[in-house]
Amino acid sequence: MVDPICKDSSLDGLLARVRACRQCEAGLPLGANPVVRVSATARLLIVGQAPGTRVHATGIPWDDPSGERLRQWLQLDNAVFYDESRVAIMPMGFCYPGKGKSGDLPPRSECAPLWHEALLEQMPALELTLLVGSYAQQYYLGRSAETLTARVQRWQDFAPRFLPLPHPSPRNTLWLRRNPWFEEQVLPALRARITALQLANPPD
Repeated sequence: MVDPICKDSSLDGLLARVRACRQCEAGLPLGANPVVRVSATARLLIVGQAPGTRVHATGIPWDDPSGERLRQWLQLDNAVFYDESRVAIMPMGFCYPGKGKSGDLPPRSECAPLWHEALLEQMPALELTLLVGSYAQQYYLGRSAETLTARVQRWQDFAPRFLPLPHPSPRNTLWLRRNPWFEEQVLPALRARITALQLANPPD
């Protein structure tokens, strides 16, 4: 729940509070450094997992090999991808959660319930939300025993508001090889949606 004592309900005021958030700092190995980019004019929202160590250090979301692959999937250059007036980036966890046995830990569970709804209310122009990875998909599409693969295969069931994607991490290269239908069917549809959003043109 967003702090009700804050009288500044503007997007700038909300973002200031997000970036000052220390809700789970005690459990963060590198401390709090919320990484989020939103605007009232953004047409595309990308909901991913949580920053890695490189993104934590730079403060630039998707500033890593996963981001390079994601931009390739979307066929967006850096100038458009990082123009928050067009593309919003709001991970499930805004801060680096730490390292686990087989990669980064899951995003902190406190973050999305605390901030996502309030931020979404400030983004009335959104037309498409990409749910990248299982954490984002379970939060927005509902928890179930369904695998990520099965969920992405039925991506059309979530249109036009959502489009579920696998994580573009290099760790998922084998998944992409085993599921050629993703590049053959889903990526062309994704790129068509991106083209329809006219992100290459400045928003009105």
